[in-house]
Amino acid sequence: MNGQVQKNTLYVGGLAEEVDEKILHAAFVPFGEIKDVKTPLDQATQKHRSFGFVTFLEREDAAAAMDNMDGAEMYGRVLTVNYAFPEKIKGGEQGWAAQPIWADADTWFERQQQEEEMKRLEAEQKAAMQEAERIHLQKMAAEREGEKDDDTSSVDPMAMAEAKALNQNTS
Repeated sequence: MNGQVQKNTLYVGGLAEEVDEKILHAAFVPFGEIKDVKTPLDQATQKHRSFGFVTFLEREDAAAAMDNMDGAEMYGRVLTVNYAFPEKIKGGEQGWAAQPIWADADTWFERQQQEEEMKRLEAEQKAAMQEAERIHLQKMAAEREGEKDDDTSSVDPMAMAEAKALNQNTS
């Protein structure tokens, strides 16, 4: 599970069947102002699954409620009260349990487009790097050729004068 806890939302486990959101609210309201109370329902039985969530407006109130209510008895059952983990039940961006199957489609398409854009940019960058390397290698080869040309074109002036004199003597 995700390690990040929600400091103002409490998980309340061990609820008896008789406990509903009103009763849960009434049990926790002495510790501070409550923003929300939820008892997720079992889809088959339409009864809560013996746990719920209480969200306080203030973190301090949630901490006080947890300290006082963890291990307390309600309707003959011992409660377990801890900080709640973020709601992410079966996957998807926000959990699939409370959403239709297509709810995640928009974010999936967005992620796909972002991935394709990243691949395109990476390919462009790779092509640009290869082109830059090719140009650099051509430049280096041209410089080497230029050095060779320079060696052959820089003829000794004395040798040229001798060749000129020989040509005049033979003609």
